[in-house]
Amino acid sequence: QVQLVESGGGVVQAGGSLRLSCAASGRIFSSRVMAWFRQAPGKEREFVALIRWNTGRTHYGDSVKGRFTISKVSAEHTMYLQMNSLKPEDTAVYYCHANVRRGKGWGEIYNYWGQGTQVTVSS
Repeated sequence: QVQLVESGGGVVQAGGSLRLSCAASGRIFSSRVMAWFRQAPGKEREFVALIRWNTGRTHYGDSVKGRFTISKVSAEHTMYLQMNSLKPEDTAVYYCHANVRRGKGWGEIYNYWGQGTQVTVSS
């Protein structure tokens, strides 16, 4: 089994910054992709950012480009999201997602979700 634990959420004023982290643990042969999603009350889950483990290639949702930066520490299966110039519309629960190999075989690829961390941006 694999567990994902998010941390770093909280309350911040508009224009401020926050740094989220997600640590994966358990039976991981290798990480493939890790990503951040968010969901505000009454809205569907929205893609925020992802990072590919082997290449380091990143991709961002249009609403956060230029403000958020995703990074990783590969050996620790840990991912970070640096959020700058925060806006009230960034308020949401932020979820960590991981696509990992749990064994040597290519048939042992699984997806996992963390429990989420609340980010609130006040005006």
